[in-house]
Amino acid sequence: MPLDERFKGVGAALITPFDEQNEVDYAGLKKLIDLVSEGDVDFLVVQGTTGESPTVTSEEKAETLAFTIKHNYKSLPIVYGIGGNNTKAVIDSIKKTDFTGVDAILSVCPYYNKPTQEGIIAHFTAIADASPVPVLLYNVPGRTVTNMKADTIITLAAHPNIIGIKDAGGSMEQSMELAARAPEDFLLLSGDDNLVTTMVSVGWHGVISVIANAFPKEFTDLTWSALEGNFKEAARLQLAFLEFDTLLYIESNPVGIKKCLEIKGICSSAVRLPLLKATQELGEKLEKAMIREGFM
Repeated sequence: MPLDERFKGVGAALITPFDEQNEVDYAGLKKLIDLVSEGDVDFLVVQGTTGESPTVTSEEKAETLAFTIKHNYKSLPIVYGIGGNNTKAVIDSIKKTDFTGVDAILSVCPYYNKPTQEGIIAHFTAIADASPVPVLLYNVPGRTVTNMKADTIITLAAHPNIIGIKDAGGSMEQSMELAARAPEDFLLLSGDDNLVTTMVSVGWHGVISVIANAFPKEFTDLTWSALEGNFKEAARLQLAFLEFDTLLYIESNPVGIKKCLEIKGICSSAVRLPLLKATQELGEKLEKAMIREGFM
């Protein structure tokens, strides 16, 4: 089976805009979809964890998905986040979802209950068996505690309905091992914006990006420069985002990127508890960095 080219390049991990009453801001979401589409991202990721999925209701998730599909004027491929640490609940969510307009799901490694690697394999096998669309795995041990090891990922790659992984493990050693061992048709997508150029240099296929919410054109140019072998230009752009990547996570994700979007006039920086809006100090640092790098 050939690599699924729909998910090569940049996927924007869309935030969920909220108004000051903490309701979903659909006007802001429309402006965000337009911004990333005009910035030439390759696909959209709806209700991943950058979309604050842990604090968005099931009804709101369905509504934001339907809204994104309706306003996806470029007909970009859509990846929908369905994951959790309760396998039965994830499968129930899959059964209740209308997948019209959805091209794949992104499913995070189970968190908190710290399953064994064998448990992770059983969890994702059950999800892949139940899903009517292809599955992208999501490894983010900084949040889930448990790292999906390379052997586990390679085992899961043999499942016909598991087509790739978003990996935010931060380990270049594991990234290189996956590049060396994964099947040619298995998508390798970075979950670390600051490592895209490096990971592409060893054979990865792109990124599911937080930064692409606010700076889609710049980050798409960066990623495709690397994918096309122009590593000098990719490195130049990558280094321009170095300070941004640090600032974005100081007060947790998506607090920083929402502040960038507010500065750009796209939507409010409101987040849902237990997250808090960006502090004035962080906002000032982000704005200064945006001005300095010419990203305003």
